[in-house]
Amino acid sequence: MRSLFKLMWLLPALALAPLAMAEQATGEAAAAPTVAIDQGPRVQGEIFEYATGGKTYQGYLARNAADSEPRPAVLIVHEWWGLNDYVKQRADQLAALGFVALAVDMYGNGQTASRPDRVREFSSQVMQDWPTARASLEAAMAKLRENPAVDGEHIAAIGYGFGGGVVMNMALAGMPIDAAISFYGSPTQAVDQPQPFDGIVQLYNGAEDPLVKRDALKIMAAKLKGQGATVKVVNYPYAKHAFTNPDATQLGQQNGLPLAYNAAADAASWQAALLALDKALNDN
Repeated sequence: MRSLFKLMWLLPALALAPLAMAEQATGEAAAAPTVAIDQGPRVQGEIFEYATGGKTYQGYLARNAADSEPRPAVLIVHEWWGLNDYVKQRADQLAALGFVALAVDMYGNGQTASRPDRVREFSSQVMQDWPTARASLEAAMAKLRENPAVDGEHIAAIGYGFGGGVVMNMALAGMPIDAAISFYGSPTQAVDQPQPFDGIVQLYNGAEDPLVKRDALKIMAAKLKGQGATVKVVNYPYAKHAFTNPDATQLGQQNGLPLAYNAAADAASWQAALLALDKALNDN
C-alpha cells in the first residue's frame, strides 16, 4: 500500500516534467542569439562589344549583379594567346571582390590562337601600331564609363605577358588610369612620345624568366618613374614566364617555351596587385 501511495504521488511530477523541460528549452531557444546570413557576390559575365576604326572588338565584362552601387573598374589585357578562359576567370575573381572587370580584346572579333607563330603575328601587329591599339583601349574605356555599374572616375589596368607590355605603354602614354599592373609583361616601348603619369605602376616578374630581359625592364621602369609614376618592381624566386596561369606548364611543354605555373608566385603577386588596386581605386 505504501509503494502504491508513493507511485501515485510521483505520477503528477512525472507528468509535469516533460512540460517543464519543454518550457525550459523554449526559453533557451528564445534567448539564443540569432546569426544573420549574408549573401555572397553574384558574379555575372557577358560579352562586351565595342568598335573603332571600322573594327569590332569582343571583350568580357564581369560584375557583381547583387551590387547596386557604381564600382571602380579594372581593365584586364590578355596574354598573347588572346582573350581566353584564363583571363575571363581573372575578371570573375575581380568582380567577386567588388570591381567591375573588363577583359579587353586586343586582336579584334575575339580572336585567339594556340600556335606561337600565330600569336607572335597577332601581338606584333598590336605593338607595332600603338595608335590603333590605343584607340581600341580608349573605345573600350569610353563604353565602360557609360555603364551605370561603373565609377568612371576610378579605372586601373592589369595585364599578363603581352598584356603586361600593353598596360606599361598605357601608363607611358599618360592614359587616364589610376594604376598599371603588369604580370611577367614584355617591357617593349611602343609609345613614341611618353607623357606624364602620376599613378601607380607595379611590375611582377619571375626571377627565372628568360623572356623578360632585365635590362629592358630596368629601362622601362626608369622611364615610367621619370614620367611621374610611383614604380615598384618585384621578382619572384624560382618563377618562370606565365607563372600565374595554371595552364602555363602544359602550354610550355606543348610549344617548347619556358613557361611554368608557380603557385607561390601566383598567390603573392595576386595579393600585391589587390593591395595596389585597393590603394589606387578605393583610396585605401
